[in-house]
Amino acid sequence: MHHFRPGLLICIGTFLYALVNVRSVISVKSASYCEADFIRMGAAAVQQDRHVPISLSKAIFVWLKISLLSFGGPAGQIAVMHRILVDELKWISERRFLHALNFCMLLPGPEAQQLTIYLGWLLHRVRGGIIAGVLFVVPGAAAMLAFSIIYVTYQQEMAVTSLFFGIKAAVLAIVVTAVWRLSRKILQRRLLVGIMAASFLASFVFAVPFPLIILGAALAGFLRSSADENDDQPVSENQNERAIDSMAASGKRPQRLTSLRVILVCGTLWLGPVWLLYGVFGAGHIFTQQGLFFSQVAVVTFGGAYAVLAYMAQQTVGHYGWLTAGEMLDGLGMAETTPGPLIMVTQFVGFVGAYRAPGMLDPLLAGSLGALVTTWVTFAPCFLWIFLGAPYVEALRGNRVLARALTGITAAVVGVVLNLAVWFGLRVMFAELGEGMGGVIAVQLPVLDSFDPLASAIMIAALLAISVFRVGMITVLTSCSGLGLALGFAGLL
Repeated sequence: MHHFRPGLLICIGTFLYALVNVRSVISVKSASYCEADFIRMGAAAVQQDRHVPISLSKAIFVWLKISLLSFGGPAGQIAVMHRILVDELKWISERRFLHALNFCMLLPGPEAQQLTIYLGWLLHRVRGGIIAGVLFVVPGAAAMLAFSIIYVTYQQEMAVTSLFFGIKAAVLAIVVTAVWRLSRKILQRRLLVGIMAASFLASFVFAVPFPLIILGAALAGFLRSSADENDDQPVSENQNERAIDSMAASGKRPQRLTSLRVILVCGTLWLGPVWLLYGVFGAGHIFTQQGLFFSQVAVVTFGGAYAVLAYMAQQTVGHYGWLTAGEMLDGLGMAETTPGPLIMVTQFVGFVGAYRAPGMLDPLLAGSLGALVTTWVTFAPCFLWIFLGAPYVEALRGNRVLARALTGITAAVVGVVLNLAVWFGLRVMFAELGEGMGGVIAVQLPVLDSFDPLASAIMIAALLAISVFRVGMITVLTSCSGLGLALGFAGLL
């Protein structure tokens, strides 16, 4: 047990302040750069040939800027990319951007990360995709590792406990808001509502594995009538007038040998380290288990970060026991306050799991290696999916079969995210949960006497701030964490 150190509170506050304000600082500097650049070029830039390739150095600056501004989950990250690439720099058209996003949503894994790799690939092919994808991950990974070390070192401190008391409530409000945003898209179609409800019951009540839910939803979406599908509306914008659109339009269909080479190289880079861990440490070692589990997650998790979290939380908490439900919420709070993909929470899970089972290693070293293994197998597959599928992306335009299957998956994801919200909510608003009902029913009901009014009040306040007053996510998280600190110092926790 550590004694409380006043310097720890200053350190945490400074770190959070830096993370919150880095977006505004970079935005001002980057906006000034772009504005000065376009003013300087003036009318000459308008007459410039749109097909002149964008330099790699300029692209690196833009990808780094996007990674440092990408807070608040997939929706916020995609919005940042849209604002910079479509509205400000005009590198890609609106229609092409949405088509690229739809393609990435067909793939398992984090769609914002894959969209970045795909757009980087369009600009500078393989090296562009690698640079864009790596830059999108590195800032968040570094911040998440620092947060994880602070967390496990000072977890029992009153300041840290109080800080995450508020963060947990804010995260629950964020997940509830995500459920509502997703559900509005499908509530007007009976079949999609049915898929959503079936997905929720299957995951929450019967604990059906996530891959089976996604498979069933894709099949239901494929079989449903396509009468309610709207044809793509024609657009007046010239898609070939922007840099990325020109690259996409001039792309050539690759040979099978190229695809096989991509599978061999990217597959080896992804799974090679996992098999090496298996051969050196065996199947029961924590590093091997994490490599195999998160490789599976990378393959079967469609629907974005929140869908991944629902499956991952149940497995890592309930099956593997790498961390507790409260610690999972803490990790999600960290991921919400750091730049980069929200799925970076997997790094926290890997760190804590290896930290708790270090073997002969120092716990912090073991945790850092676990974080590295988890991060690698989470994001390495994204490069395989994009480099393999991107050359054929034009063939997917207007594919009705894939569109209907994706619609069914989207409805199922809403049900899975609803399951995540209920799963988190029971553990935030109640201190104790009863035993499961047994048999095929896996529901754990709360102990009503363990209701936590303070956590519930913070959650409701955060929910109102986000949904009614449109307060930013980072502001809500920092405010709730500050409220948790205040309650802790007042002796109310």
